[in-house]
Amino acid sequence: MNKKEKLVAGLLGILLGSLGIHKFYLGYTKEGVIMLLVSLLTCGIGAVVMEIIGLIEGIMYLVKSDEEFQATYVDSHKGWF
Repeated sequence: MNKKEKLVAGLLGILLGSLGIHKFYLGYTKEGVIMLLVSLLTCGIGAVVMEIIGLIEGIMYLVKSDEEFQATYVDSHKGWF
């Protein structure tokens, strides 16, 4: 992944974290479906928790170096935090 993809993943996590869009973008389908279903099936109550998780993950994506991001989220396929 290049810098642009890291930036996109981070911004998606911050802006659309409750829907798990950043997870789908990174190829983490199972994790994305979990976040989406929790947000939808709890009538939005769980969306608050998922948004906080997305915000934290988005910030984590953006503060990592390109090499760290690549090794952690692309090569090692670390789905959560």
